[in-house]
Amino acid sequence: MPIMDHLEIEPEPPEYLEDDSGSDEDNCSTGKKKSALPLVHPECEKIPKEFGFHQSTRVCLQHIREALLHHRWQEAAEYMACYPQMLENTTNGTARQVKELVWRISAEILHHHPNAKMEDYNNIYERLKHSGFRHYMMISLEHAFHILLHGGIKDAKYQLSAAESWRYGNESAAQYQKTKLVQAYRGLLDYIIWCDIKSPHTNFDDPDSTLSKNMHNSFRSASVSLKEILKSPGVWDTFILSYTEMLEFYGDHKEVLKVLSDYAYDDTFPPNPNAHVYLYQYMKRQEAPEKKMMKVLKHLHALVPSHELMLEYSALLLQSGEKSDIQKALAVVLEMLDFACWRTNLDVWKRLRDIIKKIELSENWKDVVSEQMAVRKGWWPQLHFTSPHASRDCEENPELLEVKSSLMEILCPGVNLHYSARQVNRTMET
Repeated sequence: MPIMDHLEIEPEPPEYLEDDSGSDEDNCSTGKKKSALPLVHPECEKIPKEFGFHQSTRVCLQHIREALLHHRWQEAAEYMACYPQMLENTTNGTARQVKELVWRISAEILHHHPNAKMEDYNNIYERLKHSGFRHYMMISLEHAFHILLHGGIKDAKYQLSAAESWRYGNESAAQYQKTKLVQAYRGLLDYIIWCDIKSPHTNFDDPDSTLSKNMHNSFRSASVSLKEILKSPGVWDTFILSYTEMLEFYGDHKEVLKVLSDYAYDDTFPPNPNAHVYLYQYMKRQEAPEKKMMKVLKHLHALVPSHELMLEYSALLLQSGEKSDIQKALAVVLEMLDFACWRTNLDVWKRLRDIIKKIELSENWKDVVSEQMAVRKGWWPQLHFTSPHASRDCEENPELLEVKSSLMEILCPGVNLHYSARQVNRTMET
């Protein structure tokens, strides 16, 4: 949540808050239906029966907010030094709610303050972590991120290891999930250490060497943590790539294929185009059969028809030589050209020309093309074949103009289009 949103929802003492819905009489007196949306008390608005303590902290937060809005980081830091006294407030529920506000504002100030030191980060994070248990795991994770920004990989790993072993009372489902997340990031740090040991100039011929042992220890530690997070549905791209890179390095190709396949096809995971990209790229490196790679790209096409790998998908379909695959290639490339991002891409138009040449070898090729263009005839000419398009293509990419001109009558037969080199010359003459 953005820092200013946190400022907007800073809680007031609960005993002074009233029901936002109001009484029936109040609603009738206004003559209007009252909104059912929750209302937020502005953090700087004075409320009835406000004690001096709450009044002073409210004014303090007002000054902090103004300083943050105008990027006066030193001034915000000075006011912030006083505001954490709210953590000591014994009002029921208030201290617990204000902890995250103190955490977010403090991190924002330290991140932008020109004189902030790592010692400052450590002090504020340690104080917040031990002020209560509610945000301990997430504060520890953010603390590790800040340490990483200063190059302290081992110190960051220590912080995550400590957080991973931290427990409070009976473990809830939310606490369990946060523990697994911290564990996964700790595994990611083990992967980084593994990468630092592995370099192009390192010799691993001797498995008993110190380097080889250290590297393998980092691999084992990382793989245990990274494999665990993949049991929970989610988008884990960075963790997947790290884990499979190590597996591939050690030649465990069966496990790599299983991990990537599960990540792409497990229905409990959210739809993720990257999962299919990673699987395809691995299969391509391993020179897998084209039929299997086409199957992966077929799933990717269903999710993102404009993906850049659709050009490779159409090439594989075209190479198969089967009539149905060639027609599918036509559909794939036409769908790419439905998107403006591919409108001036010469490779895509050349691929379309190659497909058309293949289709023209069959007797009913006009029907095949007409069927694909039926849903496009109302808007494709305006998207690709207008006089401004011709002028631009002639100036920027004459070859593109030539390729598109050769396909214009095939794709849009009987339509009076103003897209050609001759039309450009006429426009220039007039």
